[in-house]
Amino acid sequence: MTVKLTALYRRPPDEATFLHHYDTVHAPLVRQTPHLQSMSVSAITANLVGGANLFMIAEMHFADREAFDAAMASPENRAAGRDLMAFAGDLVTLIVSEAR
Repeated sequence: MTVKLTALYRRPPDEATFLHHYDTVHAPLVRQTPHLQSMSVSAITANLVGGANLFMIAEMHFADREAFDAAMASPENRAAGRDLMAFAGDLVTLIVSEAR
């Protein structure tokens, strides 16, 4: 079953600085993660119900749980995780889901 790691970002105090770091540092680190099949990043344009103050969503897809677990244990993912905590640790919620 496909596994998806989703990052939900709350609105940062300085959007321009956040986006610059995300685009030039963080996303390139994430894209180096082994077994990553695809990654999409979307701006939140409206919060219709709940989720107030959400700014951006990133979705990373993996073929199955085995690929996901290997990716999470990789040095590349650990580097991306350290960067995430340094620049957005107080802004992000990470969730893992599996296709049904």
